[in-house]
Amino acid sequence: MRKQYFLVFIFISGLFACNEKYTPKPRGYFRIDFPEKNYHPIENKFPYRFEIPDYSEIKPDPRNPENPYWINIEVPENKAEVHISYYQLEDNNSDKTQLAEFMEESRELAYKHSIKANAISEQVFVNPRGNVYGIVYKIEGNAASPMQFFLTDSTRHFLRGALYIREVPNIDSIQPVIEFLEPDVVRLIETTSWQ
Repeated sequence: MRKQYFLVFIFISGLFACNEKYTPKPRGYFRIDFPEKNYHPIENKFPYRFEIPDYSEIKPDPRNPENPYWINIEVPENKAEVHISYYQLEDNNSDKTQLAEFMEESRELAYKHSIKANAISEQVFVNPRGNVYGIVYKIEGNAASPMQFFLTDSTRHFLRGALYIREVPNIDSIQPVIEFLEPDVVRLIETTSWQ
């Protein structure tokens, strides 16, 4: 009988002795090391020119092989790319409907992200020296594309771009990547010229 009381006493003592509360570690994210920013111009085989970072590479758009001027500027280390689509505007000085359609389509594509976005801001871009005009859309929140833009000379060229992060859009984890890549997109826009 004493043995049973002794075993019950040890068992109960053991339960109360393990009174530590378990606290799980907070979810962490991988540390991201970013390379140094250096830029170079793209090849002359396109009807447009701009500068891209040295850590990126140009690949033809696999979804549109019939359009040789549609490219993806990939940053594989960050699972990101800037998709570039280009249209040659038809020579119709009196009718600007084609340009208006492309501009409206660009606006609609940017605002498709409004479901997940916290805010979408528009900024007009004007470079009269290079004859480059456009709008930059900055999309804040858990959107797959945090930045989109279009550029045109309003007569012959129309270029549309969109930065995509190929990762589940969780703003807490991808914000450092977005902040690192946005200056690269701005540099692309500011250095754009037509061939």
